[in-house]
This record gives sequence, C-alpha cells and structure tokens, in this order.
Amino acid sequence: MNDEIAFGPVPSRRLGRSMGINNIPPKICTYSCIYCQLGRTLKMQVEREKFYDTDRVIEEVKRKVKEAENAGEHIDYLTFVPDGEPTLDINLGKEIEGLKQLGIKIAVITNASLIWREDVRNELYKADWVSLKVDAASKDIWRRVDRPHGKLSLDEILEGMQIFSRNFEGELATETMLIDGVNDGYEEIENIASFVHGLSPRKSYISIPTRPPAENIKPASEEKINAAFQIFKGKKINVEYLIGYEGNAFAFTGNVEEDLLGIMSVHPMRENAVKEFLEKAKAGWDVVEKLLKENKLIETEYQGNKFYMRKLSSKY
Repeated sequence: MNDEIAFGPVPSRRLGRSMGINNIPPKICTYSCIYCQLGRTLKMQVEREKFYDTDRVIEEVKRKVKEAENAGEHIDYLTFVPDGEPTLDINLGKEIEGLKQLGIKIAVITNASLIWREDVRNELYKADWVSLKVDAASKDIWRRVDRPHGKLSLDEILEGMQIFSRNFEGELATETMLIDGVNDGYEEIENIASFVHGLSPRKSYISIPTRPPAENIKPASEEKINAAFQIFKGKKINVEYLIGYEGNAFAFTGNVEEDLLGIMSVHPMRENAVKEFLEKAKAGWDVVEKLLKENKLIETEYQGNKFYMRKLSSKY
C-alpha cells in the first residue's frame, strides 16, 4: 500500500522532475469534470476531512525521496497531485510543513473549488508553487464542464482566487482545459483570459484531455487552441499549452524536425518565426511541408496571420 501515497519522480513540463503525493483516496472530489482522466467521481463532497495520518504521508514521501536519491534521481518538486481534490485533506497544511524539512520545493495542483475558504488559502500559502484551475468564467459553462458539488458558488471561488493571488508569495500558475463545444467559444475564452490576467500568474496553461476522459467529449480543435493562445497572449499573459507531449520542448537537439515539433507542442509559431528558425538551422521550408504531409503539423490562421502547431492526437 506504500506506493499509493508517493510515486515517481516523473517528468513534468511544468515542474521538471516531480515526485507525486496522492493524499486523497480515489476518487473523492468536489467536481465531477466531464473531461476527468481518472474516471467519474465516486464520491462528491465539500467537507474537509482526514484521509491518511499526517505522519504516514510524511514518512512515505521521505522514504520515496531517499529511494530516488539512492538511485541517483533528481527531484525538483514534491507535488500534491492526488486521485481527487487535494484541499479536501484537512491535514494538507501540516503535511506541507512536515515535508519542508526535506529542502525540496512543494507544489499543489488544485481545482481551486475550496479556495474561498480562508483555512484552505492559509495552507496553500505554505507551498512554493500552486496551480489553480480556471475552466470557465460564467456559471452555466462552469456547471457544464466542471459539474461542481451543489454547495459550491463560482462567485465565491473566483473571489477566493483573487484574494489568494494577491497574497501568495510563491509561483502561481493557472490551467484551463478546453473542451469542444463546451468552453471553447471565443466569448468565454475572452472572459477566462480577462479573469486570469487579473490573477497575474507566473504562467498560464491551456490544455486538452490527453487520456480517455470520464465522458464522451472531444478536445477543442487546433484552431480554437491557437485562438485561445493568441487571446491570452494579447492580454500579456505568459501562456503555454499542454497537449500531451512530454519532454523538454526547448531542447535544440540538432534534429530540426524534432526541435520544431517540440516547440510547437508548447507554442504555436507564426509563419515568419518558423522561417527564421529554419534559417538559423540552415534548413528549408520543405521540412514544414514534409511535416504537414505526414500529418504531424497543422496550419491554422488567426487575425490574418498563419500559425503552425503540432497536430493533436487523432484518437478522439
């Protein structure tokens, strides 16, 4: 049973080498998101409680860290990323404090549904890096995409995020999951981007489901993902997208195809930027034509400019 609490380290685009902490039994959550890649929520609740002994969580993480160090594995973050909502754990703050002695940064990936609570904010302030989910800025779309517990209020959640962002001294990130026909309309993306801009996150991620989701849904199209990226960027948000390609997207390996695909899995590239990249790599436009023909890249347009981005998985 030891491995159910601590796992990894695993590669993370957001956090480098991350050791996961599973402080919530599957699948207890405040939401039942239509895109959840852990399956449907088995138990919805908003009341915080103790799930594991604090000492057990700390000791099992310590054991895993020691095993990783003995194996020569580097760890950048200890990350609370459980099979449910991490802030439901009433001992989260104590666990963060107990793990600080290891000298490794602490991250928490939360859906932010309980951030309206002062006690939750105070515990999250102890972390070094926190990611907040912002899938919608309007109530009807929030209910459709995140399917929240009936006692939750979007207005309270959004206000809680604003309070948290003003007082958090660590690195703040946001993540927005775009679903075809649900929250990928231009008006809603504008609303989400405007709200995220007000939080001033260090980085904002636009993502899509990359593993089988809880419901029969499709990820937003490449065109909508690119449009969202440009809208966020237009509001001076430091934005990247996560579309399922792990690894160091910025590692210039000397293989121009791999390098292009790596960059385009995080950022769409304007036509002139691609040409400039190819010129530096002493390569021609035939590289792009080849990748388009192989269905690895897609050409899309936004506000009169051509963009190139990595083709999404065709499994949906």
